[in-house]
Amino acid sequence: MIIAGIYSFNRGREIIKERFAAELTEIERVIAAVDSALYKTKTSLEKTMPGRTLYSPRALNRAFAAEFKSRDWEKFKVRCEYPSQYYTPGFDPGHSTKGAFREMDFIKNRVGVEVQFGKYAFMVYNVCAKMTIFHNLGVIDIGVEIVPVKAFADEMSTGISYFEQFIWDLEQRGVADIDIPVLILGVAA
Repeated sequence: MIIAGIYSFNRGREIIKERFAAELTEIERVIAAVDSALYKTKTSLEKTMPGRTLYSPRALNRAFAAEFKSRDWEKFKVRCEYPSQYYTPGFDPGHSTKGAFREMDFIKNRVGVEVQFGKYAFMVYNVCAKMTIFHNLGVIDIGVEIVPVKAFADEMSTGISYFEQFIWDLEQRGVADIDIPVLILGVAA
């Protein structure tokens, strides 16, 4: 795969180049090592493109996971302890809050990476919430979000979000005081 787009959110590109150049090089090598042609294996059942062969987001995620793991990047999971004092009197949540957790796809040397070939809300959540949470927990200093560019997303199921849409929204939103630096990489086949 190739890096087809680069966006620096809250100075993400500048900071990763200054402080985490080795990790950035590894991330670039992971992207280059994933041969997207191997993962154009999903036969569409959608009405708008029946029978069309598409890229499989799940298979692409597994390929990225294997490449990151081979370079000693690790998943990081934190258990969520949900507060109970906000329930109304008489409500019993039962076991619905047991076993909850948050997870970063890959972490190494305080760099957190998320690979997102899914719905739009997950991209926004990763950058505007999850990465800040993991920073506040003392796990990461900077984030990298890997997402498809529109031309690549168009070769997946409908509803897959993409780099261009994500960047537009981030630019309209602006940077908040709690946001950490994030490098957003748009990838293509």
